[in-house]
Amino acid sequence: MARPNFLLITVDQWPGALMNMAGRGDIDTPTLDQLAENGVRFPNAHSECPICIPARRSMMTGTAPRQHGDRVFQPALPRPDLPLLADAFRDAGYQTGAVGKLHVYPPRDRIGFEEVISYEEGRPQLGGPDDWDLWLADRGQAGLGYAHGMGNNGYEHRPWHLDEASHPTVWQARQMCRMIQRRDTTRPAFWHLSFNFPHPPIVPLADYLAMYQGRDIRPRVTGDWNDDMPFALAKARQSWPALSDESLAAMRRAFHAQCTLIDHQIRLVIGTLRESLLLDDTVIVFTGDHGDMLGDHGLYAKRLMLDGSVSVPLIMMGRAGCDRLRPGGVDTRLAGLQDIMPTLLDLAEIERPESCTGVSLVGDAPRETLYCEALEGPMAMRMVTGGRWKLIWYPAGNRLQLFDRQDDPDETRNRANHSDTARIQAHLTDILIGELYGEDLDWIKGGRLVGFDAPALPAPQNRALSGQRGLHYPQPPADDPSKVVGAP
Repeated sequence: MARPNFLLITVDQWPGALMNMAGRGDIDTPTLDQLAENGVRFPNAHSECPICIPARRSMMTGTAPRQHGDRVFQPALPRPDLPLLADAFRDAGYQTGAVGKLHVYPPRDRIGFEEVISYEEGRPQLGGPDDWDLWLADRGQAGLGYAHGMGNNGYEHRPWHLDEASHPTVWQARQMCRMIQRRDTTRPAFWHLSFNFPHPPIVPLADYLAMYQGRDIRPRVTGDWNDDMPFALAKARQSWPALSDESLAAMRRAFHAQCTLIDHQIRLVIGTLRESLLLDDTVIVFTGDHGDMLGDHGLYAKRLMLDGSVSVPLIMMGRAGCDRLRPGGVDTRLAGLQDIMPTLLDLAEIERPESCTGVSLVGDAPRETLYCEALEGPMAMRMVTGGRWKLIWYPAGNRLQLFDRQDDPDETRNRANHSDTARIQAHLTDILIGELYGEDLDWIKGGRLVGFDAPALPAPQNRALSGQRGLHYPQPPADDPSKVVGAP
């Protein structure tokens, strides 16, 4: 039998449960629903570090942040000295190509792909050029890609300001279709389609925004702990303006519209595979780098260990007749982004590098626990879960949260330091301590978590409007590539 093709589709900042088939009737995801019916959905998939760059390093190396070297967000960090996913496929004789956001440094490092058509969200300070920017210029729209005025990390929203073909989601899907059409027919292919949306800016096409007009949207989630947040959460909460219920619902409609646009554009890619007589011999995987709190508990964006941020969608559809990804399956095992590489290599019958810390989700035994982490210093957050119970530790102030994900999936009741959960908390704490490294070791004394005193909450400042882009013609000058742009 000929070797299968692979299409890895990723999205940016899409919460794991934000899909119709997962019980969310307030969003339309017909294509993803059908992919799940044709394959297997993993509802307990997590981002080991729910921040763009570290998450993608886990996906592309098959390793946890401890191994690949980033749990913070380091825009000028070169590729890790580890075997990469595209390298493994290319070395096995596959043609490799990527379209969209790779979020690597330097931006033109192809990280093993033979061909990359890039969209990097307006980061000229890292170098370039960006292929979408060049395409816009060739159409007489030089520098206008961000003229909508919405911030790349803000929750303002408006309809897309240029024609439909110029929207990055549409452009990326069409570029992938072209890549498939001009493939090397003598080799199997590994394609990576990396959408930057639904990550802000929130600028859906007007037609898609209209689809959600007047639609009932799930209200914000609140919890018994929201008025007494650990320092890291309190600081994250003040980073964005509070939205009224009406404004929150409007923002979510616009965000959902971006998700549905992605869902529909995936149909175009699947149609191209079908018409190219490749669909039955192609493994399709859909996942994301992290989620978004979208106002639940008064919080937004990522970097948090709460479910809206740390969970990711994960659907795998095998080639026709695949008995390892049976249609309609739901696999509740704990999964992480470090598992993507070993799983795809397993399905391709390519040897897994010894450096991989992830496991194959179609071959290896399920893990018992999963460790996740983000940031350092006062904003540090650490988490361990065994599936049902999840423990989060905030070193600043030495605060704990313990959630029963089975009975309280929205994480509204903090069960930490309750007598009836003492054994569970102690067990997960021991596991978490065993995972700590680096500066975290200074926050343990006598085998106990002690953390450190939380600093005073600083006054919020957002002079850069959450990384607001300007007119990109002429292109802004190169700057210090290590400077983080976008986080308020």
